[in-house]
Amino acid sequence: VCLFSLAANVLEEDSMEQDIESPVTFHQPKLPKQAREDLPKNISKECAKRKIQRYVRKDGKCNVHHGNVRETYRYLTDIFTTLVDLKWRFNLLIFVMVYTVTWLFFGMIWWLIAYMRGDMDHIGDSTWTPCVSNLNGFVSAFLFSIETETTIGYGYRVITDKCPEGIILLLVQSVLGSIVNAFMVGCMFVKISQPKKRAETLVFSTNAVISMRDGKLCLMFRVGDLRNSHIVEASIRAKLIKSKQTKEGEFIPLNQTDINVGYYTGDDRLFLVSPLIISHEINQQSPFWEISKAQLPKEELEIVVILEGMVEATGMTCQARSSYITSEILWGYRFTPVLTLEDGFYEVDYNSFHETYETNTPVYSAKELAEMASRAELPLTWSVSSKLDQHAELETEEEEKNQEDQNERNGDVANLENESKV
Repeated sequence: VCLFSLAANVLEEDSMEQDIESPVTFHQPKLPKQAREDLPKNISKECAKRKIQRYVRKDGKCNVHHGNVRETYRYLTDIFTTLVDLKWRFNLLIFVMVYTVTWLFFGMIWWLIAYMRGDMDHIGDSTWTPCVSNLNGFVSAFLFSIETETTIGYGYRVITDKCPEGIILLLVQSVLGSIVNAFMVGCMFVKISQPKKRAETLVFSTNAVISMRDGKLCLMFRVGDLRNSHIVEASIRAKLIKSKQTKEGEFIPLNQTDINVGYYTGDDRLFLVSPLIISHEINQQSPFWEISKAQLPKEELEIVVILEGMVEATGMTCQARSSYITSEILWGYRFTPVLTLEDGFYEVDYNSFHETYETNTPVYSAKELAEMASRAELPLTWSVSSKLDQHAELETEEEEKNQEDQNERNGDVANLENESKV
């Protein structure tokens, strides 16, 4: 029973008992925070459906936030992956800052060397050999640092052979500059070529369907690839996300259960050239074994589907994800065909990729259908056995009757012999 509808009925009954001339103001009952969050915004008159929180969103992003992480130093131990995982704006900011800081740092050292050697006091003196020719201030030292690290070499500012400390600094900056270039350029290259972008062209159907296939109740969804370059070694997996309580009373939130989509038969390994319909047979090992059409909307579950494979162009592993909640599972529907044969080739119509049509499907669960099928076979077995029993009884009665007739005939023969003797 909905809380708001119940409260409204109580208020109406109370208002009928009140005097008309003495108006009474009624306040809406205050609900707890959890109850307010569970109620949707648009509340129907009869009852409101509780909103289901997704574990994985439709675009494949996991709806999980990590909080109270104390061991933050672990992010610094894997600084390369940390930089790759950052957003583009932060990554570009770090890219610019790293180069700017290194140029400023070595430019400051070049300026200090020139200042400590007295090169600043002998600017324009032809008899004085400076550490770096034509270095007359911090700006020129900064420019010389950029030219050294980027190996531009304009030829106007050059280091002389009378400065051993400058030669050592030149070696250090060259080596460190190469390391910085390799690190930052590699980071940018990996981020640009991330397989996450390839997953954007792998599509899943908006809804999943439940219908009969080859006489068995099946859960199905459709996957497709929008690119002409295919996914190599593509495989599909499915997980059921549902909270459960063990027999010992332990509550497991968001428990993950495997959904078999052809693991034992090899149907989970896909040749994803055209859109494919992935089927899960609802049998005794299936978590949907006891779920019927009427019970499905009441279940709080989520189906997470994962498509993995190797990108043909780059050889990198790609993963695409999506999910289906109970409101996105259509009972008694099938997917509209999208593949047609044209003149010399097959054409895929992606306008019908998400479309479904209704089909005749029983509303019972797979368990109930199996029980009905077993009960339908019982009368046949019973009739055969009963006929065999009746036939055995008839044979027994006939044997007894024949035995009695034989005894009677034997008795008549004995009487005749006795009479002949007399």
